[in-house]
Amino acid sequence: MKTIIITGASAGIGRATALHFLDNGWRVGLIARRPEVLAEMAHPNAVPLPCDVTDEVAVDAAFAAFGHLDVLFNNAGMFGPQTTIDEIALEDWRAVLDVNLTGMFLCARAAFRQMRHQTPQGGRIINNGSISAHTPREGSVCYTTTKHGVSGLTKTLTLDGRAFDIACGQIDIGNARTELVQGLEVKRAAEGLPPLPTMAVEDVARAVFHMASLPPEANVQTMMVMASKMPHIGRG
Repeated sequence: MKTIIITGASAGIGRATALHFLDNGWRVGLIARRPEVLAEMAHPNAVPLPCDVTDEVAVDAAFAAFGHLDVLFNNAGMFGPQTTIDEIALEDWRAVLDVNLTGMFLCARAAFRQMRHQTPQGGRIINNGSISAHTPREGSVCYTTTKHGVSGLTKTLTLDGRAFDIACGQIDIGNARTELVQGLEVKRAAEGLPPLPTMAVEDVARAVFHMASLPPEANVQTMMVMASKMPHIGRG
């Protein structure tokens, strides 16, 4: 049975992706901070691993408890304050960095260690970047900066993983209907702006499943999945 750990598995893209992999016969490790929500995703092949991705000891323990690992979907993230840089408190900046970069580093490190030393050696790490790694939206300085950092993490893991048969790729997602995007919609509505073009989280889950299901000799290095009518391409 193929195995995957998914971080941020209690909601949004993480939850939809976890359910898709479970439906397709994978053993799925579920990492999130809320054990009661993970418990709701009852399935014979679901393994709840409640922990905070910014907690080094808890992350290492969760990966060690799960055992053999074919794929990590490094998905957990947060948006942070939706405002200009002069209105952002240092503690808010650090909170976003802790989850979006340190959390991804800790989970990637634990996965890389497991994949390097297991038999057979190797595996695959899929980092959740963002369309913000290419084109930011207004008021997203914390989020956008971290997602550029995720791109650097992905490229470095791709290079360093080759000697150990560890592939790494990144999926950059634009406007899936998650709690994060719903929060942006509330702010836009309050400002009198039109709704955002969005897509279903299940569309993202299918894309991640494709990346994860490739044979070891093939890798999707980067994939962008976005709502078709997003204003990403074009000129003002």
